[in-house]
Amino acid sequence: MTSELSYTSPRFLRRALGKPIVTVLKWQLIVAVVATLAAALVAGGHAAASAAAGGAISIVSGIAAALVAMLGRAKSAGGVLVGALRAEAVKIGVALVLLWLVLANYPQAAVGVLLATFVVTMLIFSMAFFVRDY
Repeated sequence: MTSELSYTSPRFLRRALGKPIVTVLKWQLIVAVVATLAAALVAGGHAAASAAAGGAISIVSGIAAALVAMLGRAKSAGGVLVGALRAEAVKIGVALVLLWLVLANYPQAAVGVLLATFVVTMLIFSMAFFVRDY
């Protein structure tokens, strides 16, 4: 039985985004869930929601950067550099917009928890460089 490779299948995401990005996204998700559970136990519901939001912001901005990098068709070293800088700019832009949206619309946000989870998960995304592609 052969299964078609649909755009919703995990194999499609791994093939489209690449193993390093998918691996790092999994790590980010694990850290965000652990931070959310820890914040819920220590500080309550608003802190847990803030931790979840911080992790989600990082994950969404990482996916946006990966998609921009994937769409680039660089034919030279300079083109690769421009594509990487464009993807990084998109990641930062999406993250700033999402941070603003959360902080502007969620007055009970635990800002310290939100920013800590966000920063840790953003740093994890930079570890994709160290993940082997095979």
